[in-house]
Amino acid sequence: MTPFAIAGVQMHVAAAHDNVEGMRHRLDILMARFPWTQMVLFSELAPFGPLPRFSQPFPNQVIDQFCADARRHGVWLIPGSMFEKTSDGRIYNTSVVINPEGEVVAKYRKMFPFRPYETEVEAGTEFCIFDVPEVGRFGLSICYDIWFPETTRQLTSQGVEVLLHPVLTGTTDRDAELAIARATAAQFQVYVFDVNGLGAGGVGRSLVVDPSATVLHQSAGQEDMFPIEIDLDLVRRQRETGMRGLGQVLKSFRDREADFTVYDRASGTDAYLQGLGPLEMPGKGTRAGLHRADPRPAPSVSRTDFDTAGSASQPIPVGRIASG
Repeated sequence: MTPFAIAGVQMHVAAAHDNVEGMRHRLDILMARFPWTQMVLFSELAPFGPLPRFSQPFPNQVIDQFCADARRHGVWLIPGSMFEKTSDGRIYNTSVVINPEGEVVAKYRKMFPFRPYETEVEAGTEFCIFDVPEVGRFGLSICYDIWFPETTRQLTSQGVEVLLHPVLTGTTDRDAELAIARATAAQFQVYVFDVNGLGAGGVGRSLVVDPSATVLHQSAGQEDMFPIEIDLDLVRRQRETGMRGLGQVLKSFRDREADFTVYDRASGTDAYLQGLGPLEMPGKGTRAGLHRADPRPAPSVSRTDFDTAGSASQPIPVGRIASG
C-alpha cells in the first residue's frame, strides 16, 4: 500500500474582495483538526475571485504567504488558481504547486478558458506534472480542461496517477461536470480530486473519485473540508489488471491499431468542425445552428430498383428511393 492523504477545501469565495486570509484561516483549522493531511487543494480562483480585474503579477506577496503556510504546516499546497497578469498585459488563469519546504515546484496555466465567457483570458500550452517523492506522480488541470479528454490523456500517458482539478462551476452544467469527473477516473484509471467553491466561487458539490469511478466523497452546498487517504498502489494494480479485473484501457490505447487524423489539422478530417461558426456568446433569441446543413456528404453511390419482372429500371440515387 502507498497511502497519501489529500484534503479538499470547499469554501465561500467572494468576488468583490480577496479571500486570502479566509483561505489561510481554513488551512490552519484543517491542519489542527486533521494533522495527518499531506496535501491541500483549494478551488479555482479562490484567492481573488472570478473577476480578471483582480489579476496579479507572478510571483507575488500572496504566493509568498502561501509558501510560508505550506512550510509551517509541512504540507503540499495548491491554493486554487488566480488570474496572472504578465508584463505584456496578457492574463492567464494560473495555479502553483508548493512543496512542504515552501517552494513553488510547478506552475500551470489553464489550457481551455471557458470561452466565449472568459474572453479576457489567454490559453496556456504547457502541461503540469510533478512527483511527490516516494509516493507517486500528480497532474494538474483546471475546470473546463477536463471536458477535453486529450488533456488527461497527455497527463496519464506520462504516468500521472492523481488528477488535481480545482474548479469554479456555478452554472447549470455542474451535473455534467460531475459525470465527466467520474468518467475521467474510469477512462484513465486515475484518482480525481474535483474541488469547487461556493458563492461567487461555485455551487459546491466537490467530488473525489477513485480509479474505478467509485465516489469516495461528495460535498453538498455548504463549506466542507474533506481529507481523504488514497492508495497509489490501487492505481498501479488496476492499470495492470484492469478495473475490477476488466478493461485495461491504458494498455489498449497503447496497443491501438488506429491513428487519429483529427489531430492533424492539415488532414481535413475536421472539416465539419470548421463549418460550425465562430466561438461567440449566444444572443437573445438566437437561432444559430437551427438551419445548419446536414453534415453528411452528398450521396455518391447509386442503387438499382428492380421491377416485378426482374428487369432493372433506371438507377435511383441512395436517399431518394421512392417508398411503396
